[in-house]
Amino acid sequence: MTKLYTFGKYLRRKFHTNVYKVPISIPGFTCPNIDGTAARGGCVFCENESFSPNLKSKEKIKLNLKSKSNPLLDRQLQSLEYQFSNTIPFLKKRFKAKKFIVYFQSFTNTYAPFDTLKALYEKALSFNDVVGISIGTRTDSITDETLEYLKELSKKTEVWIEYGIQTSNDKTYEIINRGHNFDNVKETITKTKNLGLNVCGHLIYGLPNEIRKDWEKTFYDTIKLNIDSIKFHPMYVTKNTLLAKDYEEGKFIPITEKEYLDILLWSIKNLPDNVSIQRMSAGIENLLAPKWCNNKSLQISHIMKYLKGNGIKV
Repeated sequence: MTKLYTFGKYLRRKFHTNVYKVPISIPGFTCPNIDGTAARGGCVFCENESFSPNLKSKEKIKLNLKSKSNPLLDRQLQSLEYQFSNTIPFLKKRFKAKKFIVYFQSFTNTYAPFDTLKALYEKALSFNDVVGISIGTRTDSITDETLEYLKELSKKTEVWIEYGIQTSNDKTYEIINRGHNFDNVKETITKTKNLGLNVCGHLIYGLPNEIRKDWEKTFYDTIKLNIDSIKFHPMYVTKNTLLAKDYEEGKFIPITEKEYLDILLWSIKNLPDNVSIQRMSAGIENLLAPKWCNNKSLQISHIMKYLKGNGIKV
């Protein structure tokens, strides 16, 4: 790729107007490596209540794939509508957004009873000016029933599934307490793509014990899965995480800005022209490190300058 192909450009080409994602967090959702199904404690880089008592959720009920009922559903639907209606005025004013994709972002958004997922997805699609949904999840937490349903839904509206791939190194998955391996990633994404669904893969550069060759292998392994879009970001260290403890004890050294700019440039140059880029960095709260990530606007400015200076049209 020599010209930056962002997700925004993809959406404008398809819908002929400004389309923005509306991030949503559903109460009662969790992850299988938090609740003990796949592991306990969550990923080492995630700030969650299993590690920090100060973050303990007021919501005692947590759903999973085996939940027989969901007493939270009405509250979840209300929360969804409240978050959506309170976010779109800002997006309309700041970015002149005309249409929206509801982005189920926090935790694992397919890790709940099917009837719950169906109700939430269809509620989101009922809102005015919504043209689709995007669902953040893990490759070990989505059922065939949900995939088949999303296949049918995608015939009528825009549907994206965002999988947290992070790495293709099984040793790293163990270190970060992910609870699955790369074979699971390959199997699930292949199944998803065979159903004709759009897939966005999330990659993290700078995970514990990884070096440049690991990042390059993860990139190539991910591209081989025929994904449609990609998100990149450096490994952040935030407060109230297991990784923060390692960082403070000198056991983890964060990726440098130069290392990240170099691997990001390399990745974009090697990215197929049809794969859109949804993220090249991210804003983060409670950041401990890397210090160069403190200011998102400055990060993006440095990234764009570096890309332009190295032959990428932005």
